[in-house]
Amino acid sequence: MSLTEVNMALVSAAGRVVELQTALTACKALGPDNGGQGEAAKVAFIARQLEACGIRDIRQFDAPDPRVPGGVRPNLVARLAGRSSRTLWLFGHTDVVPPGDVAAWSSDPWQVRQDGDWLYGRGVEDNQQAIVSMLLLAEALRKTGSTPELGLGLVFMADEESGSRYGLEFLLGSASGLFAPDDLYIVPDAGSPRADRIEVAEKGQLWLKCSTRGQQCHASTPHKGRNAFLAGAELVLALEKGLTAAFPQEDALFRPAHSTFVPSRHDANVDSINILPGSDVFYVDCRLIPQVVAQDVLQEARRIAATVAASHGVAIEIEVVQQQAAAASRTDSPVVTALQGAIGAVYGVEARPVGIGGLTVAAHLRQHGLPVAVWACIANTCHQPDERSSISNTCRDAQVFAHILMKGEDAGGAGTDMRPYRHA
Repeated sequence: MSLTEVNMALVSAAGRVVELQTALTACKALGPDNGGQGEAAKVAFIARQLEACGIRDIRQFDAPDPRVPGGVRPNLVARLAGRSSRTLWLFGHTDVVPPGDVAAWSSDPWQVRQDGDWLYGRGVEDNQQAIVSMLLLAEALRKTGSTPELGLGLVFMADEESGSRYGLEFLLGSASGLFAPDDLYIVPDAGSPRADRIEVAEKGQLWLKCSTRGQQCHASTPHKGRNAFLAGAELVLALEKGLTAAFPQEDALFRPAHSTFVPSRHDANVDSINILPGSDVFYVDCRLIPQVVAQDVLQEARRIAATVAASHGVAIEIEVVQQQAAAASRTDSPVVTALQGAIGAVYGVEARPVGIGGLTVAAHLRQHGLPVAVWACIANTCHQPDERSSISNTCRDAQVFAHILMKGEDAGGAGTDMRPYRHA
């Protein structure tokens, strides 16, 4: 069967998109870190869809987690053989984030609402558009009886929203030999509304916890205490200004092109307005371009903190909460070239390689030396009220993947082309 026949099956799949999105959204796949019971029901549904379309090579990798019913976080890997020994791997994560303020939604976030080409609901874009495109592709191949040039690998992962410890990290550690260096890897978990951005690099992540210890007293006698909140407030401004000045490097691949240092969460300190706080804790989310070394940032943050601590007579400790090194694939790697050709054929646009500040599971693959591109045609409404996904773009994304899958060697060449990231 030809690529044209597979595409015809995908073009007519709009009703199936609605059906799948409705069922997936209703699963409420919140991880325990987000107050939920995990992804098991959602993964079971996905497995049933794969089995129903005739895919038999399905393996489940269960990450132990006693916090959820059943005690495991399931990761599903499905494969369909092609003519080549190489595989096109697609990755979708099954967990979602909480809806937040339900009153900010126009409808129930756990029930899909359709308005023309748009579907609204928690998870429909992040990351169910990818999951549905992956399922549509598998169904179209089986429906048309097609044997693609490349093998197809579908990975449905848990725990992406909370760090991937029970998801792709677990899978990479327990499924040795599953992923080959010369395979193609696509993560449809970031993109643009015009389909013209292929993410090949992610900034490094450094989360800092800043703890100030002073001396609590009655707020009417501040001279008897040392106000940790006041010192912490000065530190917030000093870190944002000082780190930005100390690390001004820019990389045009990213937007913004420089590293960012954003004060974010602030923990509660005292229970009453008339208490001068003796302790204060806040956090800084640092996103570092590859040219900036995390250890240098940490050292500078501690130097700034020592200056503030001395001026207020308090103690300040800065700890690393989470750290992920910057990672990138070459802009001319085979998967990027293949995607550019397929996107041009399906969407009629010229896609360019870019970097992003957020983290996807692509970072874990890149740390293992695997060349991966992150791409989808999405509205970028993830984690927002009224999160939405386009029905037609879900089908077209599947067509992009089909183009690469059916073209095989012609889609992106053979072999791997990885090197440490350097961007002029």
